[in-house]
Amino acid sequence: MSESKNLVSKVLVLDGQPECAEQIKAFCEDHNLVGLKAQEDNVMAILKSNVDLGGILLWEHYGGHAGNGLIFAREIHAIRPELPIFLRRDQLDTLGDFNEHDRKLFYAAYTAQGIEKLAGIIQEAIFSLVYPNALVRGITEITRATLESQFRDIVLETATPCIVRDRIIYGELFSLIPLESSWCRGYMMLQTEEQPLMAFVKNEKTYIPSDGAGFRDINNVLGEVTNLIWGGFKNRFVSSEKSSGHLTQVPIIVNHLHRYISFGSEDPQLCFKYTLVDQKDASQSIVIYQRFVFNLNWSPDNFTENETSVEDLFDSGELELF
Repeated sequence: MSESKNLVSKVLVLDGQPECAEQIKAFCEDHNLVGLKAQEDNVMAILKSNVDLGGILLWEHYGGHAGNGLIFAREIHAIRPELPIFLRRDQLDTLGDFNEHDRKLFYAAYTAQGIEKLAGIIQEAIFSLVYPNALVRGITEITRATLESQFRDIVLETATPCIVRDRIIYGELFSLIPLESSWCRGYMMLQTEEQPLMAFVKNEKTYIPSDGAGFRDINNVLGEVTNLIWGGFKNRFVSSEKSSGHLTQVPIIVNHLHRYISFGSEDPQLCFKYTLVDQKDASQSIVIYQRFVFNLNWSPDNFTENETSVEDLFDSGELELF
């Protein structure tokens, strides 16, 4: 039941030592990490963008100057404190020589020679939640079927599902719907940009009725898609047994200026990315990010996938007589 899919997580590699590059690259490939490089001058701009990350691999002398990595770590922590930073050091694989304040900037230290020590730490920091194969596969199938049923003349591309630690909101438009069952309790989010979705509505690329292309029309489109995915999730993964009734809640914090949302939990989130491309005009596309945060309850050992009968499909309206 706890078998998990080989999910990936993107990590920003801020190193700059050519002799260690292949070793770090091989480590990432062996441990389901997608390493991303950045120009030194662009690091902060990238961290302020919509790049979804699970962590950062930082060399202590990044930038070519002794101790420069510590300066970068302070700047990174100031704008993305949720991202774990793993510090590569030349000699020590500990943080004991740092003061207490600076030690808190890093999740762990390692050396190139002892990089395998990082394997268990990565699992703890990034892949700390187990997501069953059937759940990850099912979410993708439900979402693809929904998007293909609501948008016309599109090619749908699906990226590899990944684990993220950041709290960045993608685009100006997002929906939020609660999920609750005997094995999970949390939320699903869909996030996208307003203008590409507006263009799809204007060009009648959606089957959802609209009166034009105002913001209420695109709200209706995203709301309908969200509701259909939620219904599919419920039919497939949520037991018909009544829940015991949960009363616990935590505050959800949204900062629109910084495009930031927090669910009061440090747990990583399960992230999916879908790109809808217009078959007739490849320059027209929509990117939709889907995130799952099980911040209130997560018991994957109790996860079950419902058996669906033909009668159930008739009752739900997914099937009807020809």
